[in-house]
Amino acid sequence: MIDPVNNFEIPKEWIALTKLPRVELEAKIASGMIVVLSDGAILKRGYTTGTTASAAAKAAVLSIKKTINNISVSTPVGLRAYIDVSESSQGRAVAKKIHNDHESDITRGLEFVGEAREAKEIKIIGGKGIGIVRRDGLPVPRNLPAINPIPMAQIRAAVLEAVEELGLNGAEVTISIPEGERVGKKTLNSRIGVEGGISILGSTGFVEPWNDHLGEMKGDLIRCTDKVVLTTGRIGMRYSHMLFPGHTVVMIGSRISKGLESASGDVIICGLPGLVLKWGNPDILKDCEYATVVEMLEKTPEHARLKEAFEMAVKKGKGARVIIIDRDRIILMDSKSEFKPGKRN
Repeated sequence: MIDPVNNFEIPKEWIALTKLPRVELEAKIASGMIVVLSDGAILKRGYTTGTTASAAAKAAVLSIKKTINNISVSTPVGLRAYIDVSESSQGRAVAKKIHNDHESDITRGLEFVGEAREAKEIKIIGGKGIGIVRRDGLPVPRNLPAINPIPMAQIRAAVLEAVEELGLNGAEVTISIPEGERVGKKTLNSRIGVEGGISILGSTGFVEPWNDHLGEMKGDLIRCTDKVVLTTGRIGMRYSHMLFPGHTVVMIGSRISKGLESASGDVIICGLPGLVLKWGNPDILKDCEYATVVEMLEKTPEHARLKEAFEMAVKKGKGARVIIIDRDRIILMDSKSEFKPGKRN
């Protein structure tokens, strides 16, 4: 069976150890909502802030003319997400971010409020509780609500579905998170330049679960192959499949050192600059004017600390090839120089 969120082929041995009936297991895997571990245990995925905001926005538009109790929206990986609507009245709806098995997800249970009115076109407004970007170097320009491009497209697509269902020309939707400012203070947002709330994120629409056993499962997967790419996130995973089709691609987030402990043979570390360069040199941003590695890259691409951090990452890699890639699939750095930096590969 294939996990449809990350295209990982779940080993038959793991499937055999699960305790769920086969039909139920297949349905839950197909929905994208569970992850099967090497011992047959199951962890629950959740929906991202982007998916939850999409649900609240679509429900708000539909509630202009009908009562809504649950909603379905598309996710960036093509699967449908199904979310209950806790409140629905004329032009207003509330959806809660569902619980998951990610131990440090502090946004679980947050209420997302959508407020909609008919308009000539689709317009999405970030309301109270959604942070405002105050620095350069982030995916969203300065002084705009912190709604990343992929979830913004997801929200617009959800609103379009509602607009078409009701036969409207458009809708103006304001999304707010009543507890967003309070929760935002518990995140790293202020350090990277997002103030006044949380960010709306999500490149797949799903929150990956995490606990120590999941880390063990990824270690098992890495040990089972002699050609592996350790990648830091969804974008790195997507492009690693394109760049290295003969390798097993494993997403390990910031736990690069842990992944290397299990790896042997042909090992590649591939990811966005933030995590890989900060892994190479955790102090890359210490006592400098930049809030993020991306901001440093954009404003001073020849900064000595970038080269130094990359060289430190290569040294930490102990023979692993290290590749830094941006969101547009441009190779920024390659320790083996097989890809030409600055070109789409």
